[in-house]
Amino acid sequence: MPVSPSDEVVASGVPAQIARDMSMAEQHDWLQTFLRRRPVSRRGVLFGGLAGAGAATLGATPFGRAAYAASAEAPLLVGGRHTAFGADPARQLRLAGQLTRNPGRGRVLLDIGPTRALGGTVEAEIRPLLSQVPQVDGSILSVEQFYVHAAFDRLAPGREYYYRFRVPGGAATPVQAVRTGHAKGRDGGSFRFTMMGDHGSNATPSGDPKGVFDDNYYKPDNEPTVAHASAITAAIARLDPAFHLLAGDICYADPSGAGKPPKRTTTGTPPDGFDNYDPTVWDVYLSDIERSAARTPWMFATGNHDMEALYSPHGYGGHAARLDLPTDGPQGCPSVYSFVYGNVAVLSLDANDVSFEIKANTGYSGGAQTSWVERTLKAYRADRDLDFIVCFFHHCAYSTTSQHASDGGVRAAWTALFDRYQVDLVLQGHNHLYERSDPIRGNAPTREALDGSTIEPATDGTIYITAGSAGRPRYAFQTGEPESYRGKIAPASNVVPNSYVWAADGTKTPESISWSRTRFDNYAFVAVESTPGRPGGASTLTIRGIDEHGAEFDRVTLRRPVPKRH
Repeated sequence: MPVSPSDEVVASGVPAQIARDMSMAEQHDWLQTFLRRRPVSRRGVLFGGLAGAGAATLGATPFGRAAYAASAEAPLLVGGRHTAFGADPARQLRLAGQLTRNPGRGRVLLDIGPTRALGGTVEAEIRPLLSQVPQVDGSILSVEQFYVHAAFDRLAPGREYYYRFRVPGGAATPVQAVRTGHAKGRDGGSFRFTMMGDHGSNATPSGDPKGVFDDNYYKPDNEPTVAHASAITAAIARLDPAFHLLAGDICYADPSGAGKPPKRTTTGTPPDGFDNYDPTVWDVYLSDIERSAARTPWMFATGNHDMEALYSPHGYGGHAARLDLPTDGPQGCPSVYSFVYGNVAVLSLDANDVSFEIKANTGYSGGAQTSWVERTLKAYRADRDLDFIVCFFHHCAYSTTSQHASDGGVRAAWTALFDRYQVDLVLQGHNHLYERSDPIRGNAPTREALDGSTIEPATDGTIYITAGSAGRPRYAFQTGEPESYRGKIAPASNVVPNSYVWAADGTKTPESISWSRTRFDNYAFVAVESTPGRPGGASTLTIRGIDEHGAEFDRVTLRRPVPKRH
């Protein structure tokens, strides 16, 4: 079995025939050696947008095919705004965006305040990101992108703030509202958050025909007129959640993620495929999610298509320039972190570290991540001000799709810890559909959890949901395994006799399971409503499966007693 299957790891310029047997760190070393031998002048990058074999004519839109405008005289604009929490959502916000061109010596300011009058101003940090991607003809595609970031650490809990990015003497973004979170505990009241994975974009970089670098590259779907990734983003924006979780495989800057030959075109349909890493896909992705992410903090985990070997030994250096994530996790694991919002603790985990299926980064933390997971879960479960613990990550501990099914590495590393510390809800991506389990403990279901059920996680176990259904091509369930959801309940819907789990040697171990409760093979996301209870009463976490049009098709409620005050 190859370490890095060609259709599951970013095609970052390493020849496919050798990349398949390389870890992420080995791919990074190969790229660094290649680039040292074939240096590219930064002048062409800094002032020309794209250099080398991938040079292209820039589009008229601010975020077109290139990361920024080719001319230093073009207007300096901020777009692709996205927000996040720091480690304490009640007091910390992170506000970011992307520049349309190299700012040179120019500055970008961020105005912020508790009303639309704003009132406070800080200078934003500008983070450049240089990408140099080897091409099959020996040349190099070079792009430099510029991101702006501002951090705020002493804000008031549960408060709406207003902000805008502004270029002195130039353009400003519209004033935008964003909220801090509830303080830890139950006093802040009810709130909603959303989740999905495997997203991508339906926006098309200018200069490219439809279907080359966007999510419409694949065959017509069941609703070919619907731009599925954009529809999911719009549905999330309409719910206006307190925060959003994305369980990996964020933008697919490796355009198809299908292991196609690395041939690039901007004038028509590629003859044999087009697959190769293109950092400008991030530009259109951030622009596409801005309708939600500029208002709602988007919190990211990393999937296999987020390991981008150009930037760091483990492939996460590009995220440091583009995204803001909390930093309370283990050193060297940038997408491993936690935060508390009201009565809910959330952990983002990096399943690339433990996967048996895709081993490009397996073991990179040296066990530090799993040790951190145990310490963090133990502390959260002992905290009487918290009710629910939610973990989200990419590869699935429990799923029954034909493409990936369950990952034995995830099970071996974490599910016993989820049992021990009574994790309430686990949210997964990787498989491009929606599937909800019955409550599981000790690798087996404990009871039925039909649509509309109420579950007691302290005694019943953990609910696992796969929702890698945010826009990429849909996967299938096992042969003969029917969908089963509200209005279409299959007989014996929890029994799947022909699923499998990935083993440590990279092979598939067959398994017959009886924990798969809801299966929906279409585009969808998860919405979760937290309703804190009073001492002596109970708190609830209501979990809903919602399709891209906003229709609910699945619901289950988790219930936890609230301790009486002493």
